[in-house]
Amino acid sequence: MKKLAALLALSGVAAFGTVHADTKPTIALVHGAFENAGIWQGVEAGLKADGYQVIVPTLPGREGNPASPDKVSLSLYRDTVLSAISGVKTPVVLVGHSFGGIVISDVAEAKPAKIRGLVYLAAYLPKNGDSLLSLATSDIDAKIGPHLNVDKVHGMASVEQSARADLFANDGPEQLRKVIPGLILDEPLGPLATPVSLTEKAFGSVPKFYVHTTRDQVVSPWLQAGMIKSTPVKSEVTLDTGHTPFLTDVNGVVKAIEKAASAK
Repeated sequence: MKKLAALLALSGVAAFGTVHADTKPTIALVHGAFENAGIWQGVEAGLKADGYQVIVPTLPGREGNPASPDKVSLSLYRDTVLSAISGVKTPVVLVGHSFGGIVISDVAEAKPAKIRGLVYLAAYLPKNGDSLLSLATSDIDAKIGPHLNVDKVHGMASVEQSARADLFANDGPEQLRKVIPGLILDEPLGPLATPVSLTEKAFGSVPKFYVHTTRDQVVSPWLQAGMIKSTPVKSEVTLDTGHTPFLTDVNGVVKAIEKAASAK
């Protein structure tokens, strides 16, 4: 992650104004598949500079929170986030990137009263019974499918090394394109195929916000728009980026999250 920190420093992240933390909700940043909490370094710094308390868990089964793939489940992901926010006294805004959208939806179903809002950043916005697998296979414009390697013996999925730069940093500078293949992690298979159980009473009661990414090769703009039609959101922001705007447009992501966090 040292290379990632250096890239963020080079990106010229703008200075943010300071406000009183007690006037703001806590923000929990939940990464997606093939990632860990390190992806949020720049966004976390920007939010903290603006006075927000920020929680950044790493989901089990990867660098930073190792676990055997056969022990990893969607419910374990949910419980990991619930544990991370359990001691928070203020309302929580959950931000999910990509597969993190399914995780934060599951958390909201479990504890809707604790959650002020859900922010989907280039994320899967599920309906009851959806999984990453069902949504991803319906995405006619996504480019990642042919580059996924599924190792059923070891219970892991990986992304073809040579395709990672184009998939995850197609809008990024050359420095990022060179580094990002080494940042993409292998992912436990089980949670990716697990349907999420959602109800209108719980999940449906929590305000939702969506951050679109116009150049996305992983969760395509077509699918993003379709998910919004199926599950309307309170407001939308559009970033002209690929799938990793937390690396290529840190300021845009911070502003989008803060807009959702301040919504009434």
